[in-house]
Amino acid sequence: MVEADELYQNAGEQGIPHLDPLDPPRRRANTRRGHGTFANDRPPIAGVVGRDSGRLHLQVCRHSDRATLEAFVTAHTHRATIVNTDEWRAYAHLPETGRPHRTVCHAPGIREWARDDDGDGVREVHCNTMEGVWTGLRNFLRPFRGVSKWYLSQYAAVFEWCHNLKAVTAAFLRAMMVPFTPEPT
Repeated sequence: MVEADELYQNAGEQGIPHLDPLDPPRRRANTRRGHGTFANDRPPIAGVVGRDSGRLHLQVCRHSDRATLEAFVTAHTHRATIVNTDEWRAYAHLPETGRPHRTVCHAPGIREWARDDDGDGVREVHCNTMEGVWTGLRNFLRPFRGVSKWYLSQYAAVFEWCHNLKAVTAAFLRAMMVPFTPEPT
């Protein structure tokens, strides 16, 4: 069982000189609501996390449309894997790919966060694990005080690597500690 979701991260063009006088720079964050795109400085980050394994996959995308998100989810899940998402319509055709799809509705007025479908008292239909990952990613990005959308995928890759690293073993430390030999002058 996995959870899939998308995050829209404010990320502009930090570090790149702004030369167009007809396009003033943003003032104190991007306040647009709804689904963002790479073009409007709110690039979507698609994510899939396994409930049992905790394994995480992230990808910065240009858009959060059906083609992009469906391809991402199918690339990182096996057929017959139950996929839990919110009701964003880009996920609506996942059953056609052989993946059972269960949703919760986050729309205003309904605000369903978890649901018990089989009546056993456990609310197993949710995407709260992925929401927790988004909180962790935002906390990871916060000390950088704004990241460039051009480098956001690299920040996401470091976060994904850190999340998936479950134990620091001796073999891991040996791999990280490559001996340094200075070049002769």
